[in-house]
Amino acid sequence: MDYILYVLIFIIGALFGSFFTLAVYRIPIRQDITHTRSYCPKCNHKLKFWDMIPIISYIFLGGKCRYCNERIRIRYLLLEVLSGIIFVVFGASIKLSIANIQYQTLVYFIFGILYIATIFIIAGIDKENVKIEKPVLLFGFICVGIYMIYLYIVENDTNMYRYVIYLILSCLLLLFSIGYLRKKGKDSYTTDILILIMFMLLFTYEVVCIYTVIITLIAIVIHSILNKLYISKNRFVKKIKMENEKIPVGFYLCISNITIMILINFIIF
Repeated sequence: MDYILYVLIFIIGALFGSFFTLAVYRIPIRQDITHTRSYCPKCNHKLKFWDMIPIISYIFLGGKCRYCNERIRIRYLLLEVLSGIIFVVFGASIKLSIANIQYQTLVYFIFGILYIATIFIIAGIDKENVKIEKPVLLFGFICVGIYMIYLYIVENDTNMYRYVIYLILSCLLLLFSIGYLRKKGKDSYTTDILILIMFMLLFTYEVVCIYTVIITLIAIVIHSILNKLYISKNRFVKKIKMENEKIPVGFYLCISNITIMILINFIIF
C-alpha cells in the first residue's frame, strides 16, 4: 500500500511542479495565477486540460506547443519530475506510511508541502530576477502561522515564545523594507533575505537554518569563483558582467534549506 501512497505523492508533487513554472513566470509580471487559464507564451493560445498533464503532456507533445509548434523549455519537464521526487523524498524522510500513520505526522507533511511549495516559488523567481517576492513570503507566513496555532492548541507546544519573537522581527523587517527603504528608493534585497531567513527559522528551526546559511555561503563562494573564471576566459564580457552581476542569494538559501531539512528529518524521525 505504501507504493500506492508514494506514487500518489509523486503525482501531487508533479502537479505542484507544473504550478511552480506558472507562478515563477506570472508573479513577477503581476499576472493572475489562480483564475487565468494557462496559455502558450508564444502564440497565446489557451491550453486545454490534456495539454497540461504534468510530464505526460510534454512527452507526448514532443516538447512542443500543440498549436504553434514552438519548443517548450525542457526545464518545465525537469521541474515537474524534480518536484515529484522531492515530495516523495520528503514523505520518506518523515517515515510516512499507511500502516502506522499518525495525525501529527500527516499534519506536518501537509504543512511541509506548503512550505516546500513556497520555497520553490521564491527560489525560482529569485533565480530568474534576483528578487524576493513579498506576496509569496506573505503566503508562507500565513501557512506557518496556521501551523503554529495548531501546534499550540492541539499539540500543546510550549516553545511558542520563539515563534512570537521571529514573527515580530519579521514584521519589523517587513515594515522597514516596505516603508523606509521604498520611500528612500533603496534596494531592499538584503532585508528581504533576512525576512526569508526568519521564515525558514519558523518552520525548520535554528539548527537547520544554521546549516542552511553555511551551505549557502559555500555556494556563493563557488558561484563567485566560477564567475571570475568565466570572465577571465571571456574578457570582452568582463565589464558588463562586473556591472550587472547579482548573486541570487535567496535561490541558494532555498535549495540549501530544503536539502538540509530533509536530511535532518531522516535523522530525527
